[in-house]
Amino acid sequence: MIIQWFPGHMAKARREVTENLKLVDIVFELIDARLPLSSRNPMIDEVIHQKPRLLILNKMDLADEVETARWIRYFEEQEIRAVAINSFEGKGLQTVTKAAKEILAPKIERMKKRGIRPGAIRAMIVGIPNVGKSTLINRLAKKNIAKTGNKPGVTKAQQWIKFEKELELLDTPGILWPKFEDKEVGYKLALTGAIKDTIVNMEDLAVYGLRFLETNYPGRLEERYGLTTVGEDIRQTFDHIGALRKVYSPGGEVDYDKVAELVIRDIRSEYLGKLTFDTTAQQTNE
Repeated sequence: MIIQWFPGHMAKARREVTENLKLVDIVFELIDARLPLSSRNPMIDEVIHQKPRLLILNKMDLADEVETARWIRYFEEQEIRAVAINSFEGKGLQTVTKAAKEILAPKIERMKKRGIRPGAIRAMIVGIPNVGKSTLINRLAKKNIAKTGNKPGVTKAQQWIKFEKELELLDTPGILWPKFEDKEVGYKLALTGAIKDTIVNMEDLAVYGLRFLETNYPGRLEERYGLTTVGEDIRQTFDHIGALRKVYSPGGEVDYDKVAELVIRDIRSEYLGKLTFDTTAQQTNE
């Protein structure tokens, strides 16, 4: 699945990030804990260069805990500080400010030696759509400042968010790279809702999700749908799930469109348990 989707406001966002980088001390790169690689935007590396960075794995409540711990170790082996949080419930937020202070400790110490009193840490939040940037800002600020929504592209303009005495955040619109050359990345992003459903084939996406479960979480597949394998003839699999969940068209036949929607909804809604679609094992094998 090769997807080309680069709305004008995202191109503008890249320019704004570049222009405002000099205003901040550190970049908070927010990614989806279920997709620690696929939800990272290669464009961000090009834009922020050597600016100090904290990688924040959000939605840890939806991700496989074992894989999340592995990914944090993996990134730190790459000399990228990483923490995991659940911005929706406010879990792990204290690790964000603590890690930012530790990353900036050398700079803060240099300022003190020069007789400069350090002020609040100024940070810029960047990331692809639907990773929870606005929810994180609202949690940190302890009030609804940033607009939120469970769909990509809600944030459309930059804004400074000031709170307490420790942090000042510069929110930015989500940035999505212009083209997914790797169809696996496109499918994974679509499964977690980072890409609008209107531009993907839902049946293809559901098939990808079922085959992913067969390979990586076979026990979940059997528990939820009574399936031990996903056959070559996907119609048989859809017929099985449709009959099991009583998903029929008015004519009494299994409604494949609704079966596809059901599978995708199950994956997104945690009915199939906590899932991580990028694994550190894949990185090791590569």
